[in-house]
Amino acid sequence: MAGFRIIVCLKQVPATQEVKIDPERGTLIREGIEVETNPFDLNALEEAVRIKERVGGEVIAVSMGPPQAESTLREALAIGADKAILLCDKALAGADTLATSYTLSCAIRKIGKFDLIFCGEKTTDGDTAQVGPELAENLGIPFVPYVRKVEEIGDGYLIVHREIEEGYQMVQVPIPCLLTVTKDINEPRLPSLKDKLRARKAEIKVWTANELSDVCEKNRFGLEGSPTRVIKVETPPEPSRGEILEGDPKELAKKVVEKLIELGLVR
Repeated sequence: MAGFRIIVCLKQVPATQEVKIDPERGTLIREGIEVETNPFDLNALEEAVRIKERVGGEVIAVSMGPPQAESTLREALAIGADKAILLCDKALAGADTLATSYTLSCAIRKIGKFDLIFCGEKTTDGDTAQVGPELAENLGIPFVPYVRKVEEIGDGYLIVHREIEEGYQMVQVPIPCLLTVTKDINEPRLPSLKDKLRARKAEIKVWTANELSDVCEKNRFGLEGSPTRVIKVETPPEPSRGEILEGDPKELAKKVVEKLIELGLVR
């Protein structure tokens, strides 16, 4: 069996819950905060590398984000990816899942022929699980979500275990295809110091919106191409502290009724 060309989509996410929102754009302010690779994407990367080790081929890591997302791609190279591409341009900023998946599909078309695409089940900063299926739709390829095991790699097909509420399904899917994986599929490896040093020197290609223009429509990028808009973001008020009543149960029952009437909750 010839080696596979596998593409893995990775996202850099905030490593903290304390994030700020741009009040005008309604988007996360990612500059100046601690970041990490989306944990679910590390499972996707690990599975891609394992398949490469089984059948040969190459793994290409792709990420869309600001210049600091380069660190996520260097981590991917240290873990086992062979090439890395960063989609980085202010024109791509503020993208919702639809614009993100469209931009990724443009990059993948520019990369050329592939056999498999792996994505994490979801991201910790969005939790929508939409980019994977939308990307598959944009590329016109089969899609299997919630994959927990790649059972068999055949000639032109895969057999995978897909999680469902009642257990799992065994699905045969033709290649090329896109899989989103759960955290149960594997345990991501830790790169060695040697691999980290090698990745630090590796070349990372940076593609801007202009470099995707031959395979895409620019008005579908970023905030302009995002039909989903955050109109307003508010912090919910802290709930008022409850009142504790003590005493005889009969007297307490009377007090509770009186309190409810006072609050206008009963008549």
